[in-house]
Amino acid sequence: MHDVEARKLLREILVTGTLTYSGHAKKEMAKDGLTTQDLVNVLRGGVVEPSELENGSWRHRVKTNRICVVVVLVSEREAVVVTAWRIRR
Repeated sequence: MHDVEARKLLREILVTGTLTYSGHAKKEMAKDGLTTQDLVNVLRGGVVEPSELENGSWRHRVKTNRICVVVVLVSEREAVVVTAWRIRR
């Protein structure tokens, strides 16, 4: 899936679909003091980088200057946050 398509679908999912968080994502969020709202904000306004095929699914990395979120688009109605972290400079 092209990053422009991923961005459009992700925005639609944020409005009308379901966003869930993997156990790994929850652990990483806690470690970096990130909230679900932080991640939603990144997914709404961040830059979608070119997608990568990993473990049989397309991973979409969405970044701002401060946070990176990796998400898998499961369907047209559901996305799963695989991991997220605070970018340290």
